[in-house]
Amino acid sequence: MGFKDHFSRQAADYGLFRPRYPPELVAYVAAQARGHDLALDVATGNGQAALALAEHFELVLASDASATQLAHATAHPRVRYLRHGAERLPLAAGVADLLVVAQAAHWFELARFYPEARRVLRPDGLVALWAYERFRVDAAIDAAVEHFYQDVVGSYWPPERRHVESGYRSLPFPFTALPTPPFELTADWTLERTLGYFGTWSAVDRYRAAEGRDPLPDVAAALAPLWPEGTTRRLRWPIHLRLGRPGPI
Repeated sequence: MGFKDHFSRQAADYGLFRPRYPPELVAYVAAQARGHDLALDVATGNGQAALALAEHFELVLASDASATQLAHATAHPRVRYLRHGAERLPLAAGVADLLVVAQAAHWFELARFYPEARRVLRPDGLVALWAYERFRVDAAIDAAVEHFYQDVVGSYWPPERRHVESGYRSLPFPFTALPTPPFELTADWTLERTLGYFGTWSAVDRYRAAEGRDPLPDVAAALAPLWPEGTTRRLRWPIHLRLGRPGPI
């Protein structure tokens, strides 16, 4: 079965407009690993998590099924990019100290991915899945964004999006779970920068394909009175982290 490719068409924009993961999140996850020789970043996209992990591990293997996404990834001496799907990892058993999936586990065939994750991890290895949901700014902006998210492009979200909306609590996690502190992703963006981010949403891409028009001008018009041109607003995305060790199933 082919992988669910919702992002290759906007791969260049994905690298430009997606927010960066907070260093304290990556540092915390790395600190829970019992070894720091090899980390895997599965479904790396443009390599954002892989580059952050390279600050903590000798080698990061960053994989993605999309050649287009990998073409926009950033090179790093301790990051090696590979093209393959998440459900069949081309690694020997028991070699990885850490396996990370950032903002992508909800797209996987988890019944096939989880045994592979367990196979490639060391017995005392660590698996980390995280995702961020909708950002918050203030009541007026949040209401306009919520209308766009739910009422305009809402019917074009793939069904797997529900796992992000649940904070990954609805995602199966057959590992020995570890407690995690809360994390938050923040960015100070202009409206123009935020519209670029909206353009990377899978629902917006599917809306354009189905409706033959771009929904962004309408949300731009709704937000413009609340967000004057050239001004920035502080955006806050809650991050939901699932952390665990192989342990017994």
